Amino acid sequence: MRIRAAALAVLALANLIAADQLPAQGRGGRGGGGGGAAGRGGAEPALALPGGKRLLNLTDMYRVRTVGNLQISPDGEWVLYSVSQLDSVRDRSESDLYLKRWDGSKTLRLTYSPEGEASPRFSPDGKYISYTSSRGITPTSRGAQVFLLDRSGGEAQKLTDVNGGVSGYEWSPDSKRLILSVQDPDPDANRPPATDTTIRRQPSPIVVDRYAFKADGEGYLGNRRRHLFLFDVESKKVDQLTSGKYSETNPAWSPDGQWIAFVSERGTDPDKENDSNIYVVEARVTAQPRQLTKFAGPDGGRPAWSPDGKVIAYLQGSEPKYFAYGQNKLAIVPVEGGEERVVTVALDRAVGSPVWTSDGTAVLAQVEDDRANHLARIRVADGSVTRLLEGRRTVAAFAVSPNGRIAVVAGLATQPNEIFALDNNALRALTKENAAWLEGVALGTTEDFSARGKDGTVVNGLMVKPPTYKAGTRFPTILRIHGGPNSQDQHAFSFERELFAANGYVVLAANYRGSAGRGAEYQKAIYADWGNKEVQDLLAAVDHAVATGVADSTRLGIGGWSYGGILTNYTIATTTRFKAATSGAGSALQTTMYGTDQYIFQYDTELGQPWANKELWDKVSYPFWQANKIKTPTLFMGGERDMNVPITGSEQMYMALKSQGIDTQLIVYPNQNHGITLPSYQKDRYQRYLDWYAKYLKVTTTPAS
Repeated sequence: MRIRAAALAVLALANLIAADQLPAQGRGGRGGGGGGAAGRGGAEPALALPGGKRLLNLTDMYRVRTVGNLQISPDGEWVLYSVSQLDSVRDRSESDLYLKRWDGSKTLRLTYSPEGEASPRFSPDGKYISYTSSRGITPTSRGAQVFLLDRSGGEAQKLTDVNGGVSGYEWSPDSKRLILSVQDPDPDANRPPATDTTIRRQPSPIVVDRYAFKADGEGYLGNRRRHLFLFDVESKKVDQLTSGKYSETNPAWSPDGQWIAFVSERGTDPDKENDSNIYVVEARVTAQPRQLTKFAGPDGGRPAWSPDGKVIAYLQGSEPKYFAYGQNKLAIVPVEGGEERVVTVALDRAVGSPVWTSDGTAVLAQVEDDRANHLARIRVADGSVTRLLEGRRTVAAFAVSPNGRIAVVAGLATQPNEIFALDNNALRALTKENAAWLEGVALGTTEDFSARGKDGTVVNGLMVKPPTYKAGTRFPTILRIHGGPNSQDQHAFSFERELFAANGYVVLAANYRGSAGRGAEYQKAIYADWGNKEVQDLLAAVDHAVATGVADSTRLGIGGWSYGGILTNYTIATTTRFKAATSGAGSALQTTMYGTDQYIFQYDTELGQPWANKELWDKVSYPFWQANKIKTPTLFMGGERDMNVPITGSEQMYMALKSQGIDTQLIVYPNQNHGITLPSYQKDRYQRYLDWYAKYLKVTTTPAS
């Protein structure tokens, strides 16, 4: 279930290292994962590895470089991107911006700021590079601001100084204005200073009167909204474009610079409806927005204007009740008014990040498909799909220049994301940020597998075998469960999986029912039936690993974070076959999550209110009500300030096992939200994972019988 949005550069890096699972929406937001250890965590001495390579170890988490924020210059000659890396000394993520020539001949590092940079953009005229940074925060601005770097030379200059900070921005086509996304100011920020400066002024009481009143990472929401502002680059004048009781997000300029398209939820009570729509508004003060889409469900993504400015492409989700299991489809709507049309009616896969081709006949988009993520061209006239880039890889992002050049951020299970030029449907590497590191480490072997559950359902997943794997030998095996459930384990680099493999474990990653990548019905199969079909599918994956002679049935471990932690709780309450478990950011007594986490809409629409549907709530709370059946030693973990899956869920399960004398431990990470972002805590988590599994699974190998 958890983490609805995703994310800042720090969270992106944390999730790459921790579990590479950041679900798309709703209950699909219970994502994340990760933990830490040095050496082999109790495994027997390493075997000799070919090529003089060594096994990956915990300190390698500080060597992985994460590439992202891809942009292409207007002339198509340069690629702009960020490189992030965990800093063990400062205990934070460092991020800087780079330029690379399209032909790969030159690399320029643009920034060296310790604060880090985000949201880089080229101005459409190609003269400037902009980005957001929290450098030089003033008492009034209190948030990230837009900085401007003249490409002809000189230091970056702070461009905006907006009260509350800038959460997003886009350039106008003529490069003279920006559209800013800005949250209403914090009332406490404008309070006059205390007359007695020796007395620390306490924050104002939090007044709650919203239906959905909290969000992980934001805290209690209050009634502050996010609005759009026009910013003149030359005069630095700021004019508010939208206002009121609704938020506006994902602004996009029309090709002629006269209009702004955006996404907003504007029902009677948006918190209760899961119904966002696409709007347009003239780019002038006092202009009134006009609603374009009418679908009674989520319309969103960043609106993409056709080259002639007559049509907008966007993402249409599933009907509102499938808040946690939505599958985005490509849709278009005429700007002058008319019916919206779903383009990908026949494509039973999620589509993301639409960008029009220059001739306006097709849209380029990511397509999520069964353990991979592809780049495809979708013809608008008939919805036909042509894959431009497929294979057992994940395309994490892409960018298109006005002259049609395409660059992608892509990775494999054995290669962290890098940037590639897509030339004639073939990849040409533009960055090799991790090449030197990869030359020295031996990674596991990642294979696809399919298993069949007891009800006949085919479950697909990934199996990672250790670098020291020898056929005919059974290995201790860990089932690691992704969060979401609306996400998938895919062919992307996962430091967590590689760390377990380096420590002598086979790792299973199964895309149980509820996961993405297998179509809408597969995702919706667990609606109002949590912990049933998913557990069957997970156990089918384990049965497959045992039946094929890979897994040692006497040394099985299980674990996950967020919905992965929740499913760990469900599974250990169903079977005693696992000898060790780690449950991160999980829950079991689901009734106690009602009103304490951020998923009130899902609870009321999917399960009903607890007092009106007590039998169903008790059913999905069976790990707690049947805690007396749990025999698996379990390590529980979570963030102290998690409002996605509050630490209460882990505390309750810890106490349920502790009171019965089952070996258990609870780890609470101070001041952390749902995603554990502090590098030292990430490392600690990995170490505790390995120590816990090694204690009970005794990492030795036995011949297969």
